[in-house]
Amino acid sequence: MMERRFSRQVNCGGVLIGGDAPVSIQSMLNTDPHNFDTSKEQIDTLVNAGCEIIRITVPDTKSLETLKLITEYSSVPIVADIHFDYRLALGAIEAGVSKVRINPGNIGSDDRVKAVADAAGAKGIPIRIGVNSGSIEKNILEKYGNTAEALVESALYHVSLLEKFDFKDIVISIKSSDVNKTISAYEQIAKATNYALHLGVTEAGTYTQSAVKSSIALGSLLTRGIGDTIRVSVTGDPAEEIEIAKAILSATGNRKFGPKIVSCPTCGRTKVDLIGVCKEVEKRLAKCTKDIKVAIMGCAVNGPGEARDADIGLAGGTEEFLLFSKGEIIRKIPASRAVEELIEEIDKL
Repeated sequence: MMERRFSRQVNCGGVLIGGDAPVSIQSMLNTDPHNFDTSKEQIDTLVNAGCEIIRITVPDTKSLETLKLITEYSSVPIVADIHFDYRLALGAIEAGVSKVRINPGNIGSDDRVKAVADAAGAKGIPIRIGVNSGSIEKNILEKYGNTAEALVESALYHVSLLEKFDFKDIVISIKSSDVNKTISAYEQIAKATNYALHLGVTEAGTYTQSAVKSSIALGSLLTRGIGDTIRVSVTGDPAEEIEIAKAILSATGNRKFGPKIVSCPTCGRTKVDLIGVCKEVEKRLAKCTKDIKVAIMGCAVNGPGEARDADIGLAGGTEEFLLFSKGEIIRKIPASRAVEELIEEIDKL
């Protein structure tokens, strides 16, 4: 990973975004914004999965009542997602949110923008400007077409409206459903400004589609030091977003979430139930916080040699496994005992 891009740091309810802070993980509730009980339940699920910032839509005045209860309940910062109505932004700030997502150019006159900027500034609340391919202003579309350049110009336009009132606690996102356009847009905005960047691919689809698109776009940017917080969009259970986000951050070297498990894809040489063993080891290590590399390999060819840098590992034989560490064989284990003895060794590390 290249050196991290310098960005202006903001504080989102105790979670720092930008600067040298770890790249944080976000998600968004898909519950009824008027129903506290279902929202509370999903918050618990997301927090337990590892979500660090949660966004919720605020579509009307009535939802502000639920929002207040949510901000009081949640153990992680809550972000209000606002569109067009500046009064909802003011109400959300009053309700105790830790960040507001709103595009200043969509809420009307300068006095409305100033009202939101002043209210957020008084509470020390950052504002995220969120531009995507479907929200670009008509005059910018006419100038550039639906391109990465259009996304960047639109974002900078909204930024200028806040800067006019000396508000600079800003986070920017410029998402597209197109992977290449997303990458290009973030590359350009990263050079044009030093504000913190919220990475994501919009309308990324269901689990597999989103995992692929998000890994390519976000992974490409993160490995080059671009990005301060991420949200993986999944059409489905929001907890799946956290799973993918963790995998991306771990693979790019930005964060460590317990053991790193590596395994081979199996082939005709494999004489053990490697797939079953891998799944069981993943399950048993789900709550482990040790920063170690664990290898689960199908045969001696892909065992201690190829995975010699693993802290601990298994290599399959015929109804047995070799237990090894740092390329050195420790002992043979019957296949029926492989997972148990591997976990016992990990507990000793």
